[in-house]
Amino acid sequence: MHELNQTQIAQRLERLIELSVELGKRHDTDALLERILVVARGMTNADGGTLYRPSEDQRTLEFAILFNSTLKIHQGGVSGMPVTAPGVPLYDAGGEKNLAAVAAYAAHFGLSVNIEDVYKADVFNFSGMVKFDQTHGYHSQSFLTVPMSDHEGELVGVLQLINALDTETGEIRAFSQTDQRFIEALAAQAAVALTHQRLIGQLENLLESLVNLINIGIDAKSPYTGRHCQFVPELTMMLAEAVHRTETGPMAGFRMTDADRKELWLAGLLHDCGKITTPVHIVDKATKLETIVDRIATVDTRFEVLLRDAEIAALQRKLAGQGDAASIDAELASVQATLRAERDFIRQANVGGESMAAADQERVRQIARRRWRGPDGLEQDFLSPNEVQNLTIKYGTLTEDERKQINNHISMTIKMLEALPWPKHLKNVPEYAGGHHERMDGKGYPRGLTREQMSVPARLMAIADIFEALTAADRPYKKGKLLSEALHILGNFSLNGHIDPDLFDIFIRSKIYLHFAHKNMDERQIDAIDEARIPGYTP
Repeated sequence: MHELNQTQIAQRLERLIELSVELGKRHDTDALLERILVVARGMTNADGGTLYRPSEDQRTLEFAILFNSTLKIHQGGVSGMPVTAPGVPLYDAGGEKNLAAVAAYAAHFGLSVNIEDVYKADVFNFSGMVKFDQTHGYHSQSFLTVPMSDHEGELVGVLQLINALDTETGEIRAFSQTDQRFIEALAAQAAVALTHQRLIGQLENLLESLVNLINIGIDAKSPYTGRHCQFVPELTMMLAEAVHRTETGPMAGFRMTDADRKELWLAGLLHDCGKITTPVHIVDKATKLETIVDRIATVDTRFEVLLRDAEIAALQRKLAGQGDAASIDAELASVQATLRAERDFIRQANVGGESMAAADQERVRQIARRRWRGPDGLEQDFLSPNEVQNLTIKYGTLTEDERKQINNHISMTIKMLEALPWPKHLKNVPEYAGGHHERMDGKGYPRGLTREQMSVPARLMAIADIFEALTAADRPYKKGKLLSEALHILGNFSLNGHIDPDLFDIFIRSKIYLHFAHKNMDERQIDAIDEARIPGYTP
């Protein structure tokens, strides 16, 4: 029997301690599994080893890593080579526990199995191993199989070592009871690390699912906003990676880790989460008079009333003999032509635009002063004060109050995100998500931050947010701009202190705008771009 001296036992204990510390720091599952197996083999001087993980349905033990020094086999783990060996079924075709395979037996009963010579053992079915030996010209002899379970007794893996080698002679020996106890201790540590990693993964998946749940809610409320919540993080990450790759200029020092990327991606997904509190009739307001419905139909009805009133008045005059019929008809035609022209004008005024002329605003007010008799029989102004207020909106379709409600979404986003207990590696999500309406000159909202007060991720998200909004073709209140138009506006923004000029330079120079356009924009919007003509950019 292979016995250890005090020095060797002390060395193994030291390895266990080192492994315990190391397992707590590793976040890559493949690297973690490989390290577990490497230490186990080193402790026992085993020639080979495998590490199994239970399948998702808990019906099969799947190979995670397979090592064999003599055969120079290294599959799974961080090797980049797939494991070619088939998994071990935990149950047979009838649903009964598979107790013939040693790994399955150890998994089912939570017991270690230590076999001195598998060719002399008749308890388990080693036909697969025999076939392996014949195929590879190998001789499997001693086996140590140890299950790994979490704190609730749930199987997280099975560690199996093959052919312990004598350190002096190199001959195959049996795994000693001391070997077994050390590997059981190692397996327990490994199970804790794997469980810890699995729980972290589950929490991260839960967080991402909750984020997606919020976006599903926003999407169901407003499909236009939902699209925006998908494309802004995508464009943000495209620009962030381009900045990460930059080796010259003011942004050369910006670098991201995988954790930074995850943090920025989540911030992108959540950047408009506050819109879930904004009334849908404001978020999706397509025309100036729209609330739950477009009130232009009500105004049209009033014009119909005036047209008919004019016709009735003309007929009454004819019946009363109050004038020449031809003159009355001509006067009626003139009045009705004026009313129809005013109706067409009001319809056009109801459509939001880049800017409404002061003369057009005054014409709305003049039409509003017309008198008509409503259903209650009382004479009143043709347009109500609220209708005049909406129809004279200079930019877009929102009143000042509605615009404040829209703008409040970013304050709500910050409030919602800052209320969450973010872990350390995601602590910047509120700042990144809450900064996309700030300006470099401090004239943005809600906090009026300047460029120096903002992080690079928050600044680049602002560019992504504006560019996506300019080019979006699905907004109810506007058409998507041509690519050249959007870049011209964005370029002027880089000159007037709205967006970061250094990030804008990378946005153009790295052709991020073009990659995004070909992937997500309507091809009819993608026109020829002369980068030399883009304001604020020098090729």
